[in-house]
Amino acid sequence: MVKAKARKGRKNEFQLINPHAAGIDVGSKFHIVAVSPEHDPNPVRKFSSFTTDLHRLADWLEAVGVTTIAMESTGVYWIPVFEILESRGFDVILVNARESKRVPGRKTDIKDAQWLQQLHQYGLLSASFQPSEKIASLRSYLRHRERLIEYAAAHIQHMQKALMQMNLQLQHVVSDITGDTGMNIIRAIIEGERSASKLASYRDHRCKESEKTIEAALTGNYRAEHVFALKQAVALYDFYQKQIKECDQEIEKTLEALNVDREAPSEPLPEARRKRRQKREPGIPIREKLFTLTGVDATQISGIGPHIALRLVSECGTDMTKWPTSKHFTSWLTLSPGNKISGGKVLSSRTRRTKNRATTLLRIAAVNIGKTQTALGAFYRRLAAKVGKAKAVTATARKLAVLFYTLMRYGKEYVEPGADYYEQQYRERVLRALTRKAAALGYRLTPKQENTLAAGAVS
Repeated sequence: MVKAKARKGRKNEFQLINPHAAGIDVGSKFHIVAVSPEHDPNPVRKFSSFTTDLHRLADWLEAVGVTTIAMESTGVYWIPVFEILESRGFDVILVNARESKRVPGRKTDIKDAQWLQQLHQYGLLSASFQPSEKIASLRSYLRHRERLIEYAAAHIQHMQKALMQMNLQLQHVVSDITGDTGMNIIRAIIEGERSASKLASYRDHRCKESEKTIEAALTGNYRAEHVFALKQAVALYDFYQKQIKECDQEIEKTLEALNVDREAPSEPLPEARRKRRQKREPGIPIREKLFTLTGVDATQISGIGPHIALRLVSECGTDMTKWPTSKHFTSWLTLSPGNKISGGKVLSSRTRRTKNRATTLLRIAAVNIGKTQTALGAFYRRLAAKVGKAKAVTATARKLAVLFYTLMRYGKEYVEPGADYYEQQYRERVLRALTRKAAALGYRLTPKQENTLAAGAVS
């Protein structure tokens, strides 16, 4: 009797948040689309991945009154359907597959689409971050540029292999064979020069090794097949350098398009922390264009140069209101601790694995900043000695993420306090902790006599 009354009085805990929702199971050849049975007597339909079929899909969704659509981020197959539906005025959300897993044992394309539709209908799905169209265009160019750099790097290895097969120890006497000295020597070898003294004369005046040392390293066995392999590797490397320059031009055009309706900030651009341009950095005025776009100079943050700042903006956009707080931002980056708790016991606090490119950039910046005499560099080194480098990288990357978020959203300038300031702050924290522990045990900390006398003499 009690059970019957409980069932009768129980209310439905779920409320319809998106009554006109649809779900799409994305595939390479076809897509399964599900809507509510109240919208169409045939609520599940199959559409090919051809563009004409995607427009038919949009027409059907418009006809049945769908306004919002959820789909999983499956490879790159979701991009065409996402862009077409978004251009047709639908509110499309991209869902992480980790958040929309079905009950085991009921896995089919149709059930996946229906499950997505039901979850989205009750507001149980959260949308993955998607930047604006122009920012997404900038992101695509920068990602493509990174692939071109990777392809070019493979041919640098081919050049090194060909040189080693000829017993030319060029990589041991120059820091980078693609620098001025290295490429001048390699091109002379391809053109037929075999005299070690003549090749060594192509040494750039900035090269650390002497001309005599370089001459000794360039006495080798010039076999025709190895010279041919070197020639083709150089040709491929030059081709990719040309492609990278063309990509840089498109990146500059995209930045100019983003700044068309923006006025330059009234305050002047702060002085650059680093004068030299990095080797892989695009040959365009990045700082000036980013300053106009964002109104702040993210390169003032230690460890973040112009190239990293540009890539962070392309991955995160310029609108930081997408994340209510810096904690939401670091959680999206998977730089915040996990909260796997059961029975009041913390089972794991490890950060999740991620392929987020912004996270990778911040981790790279954290490693580089550990070599600098800055407050963040001192923080990294002290934490690395205490808990290990892996955790120190994550913690420092999180600090960088918070600084980047604060600067981009609130425009607060970052002032580098220096490593000495951090060490002093750390010393004061340790002293306060020791004082509390001593007081709890009934003792009192007092400075050494010589320190007291020295302090009195100074005063």
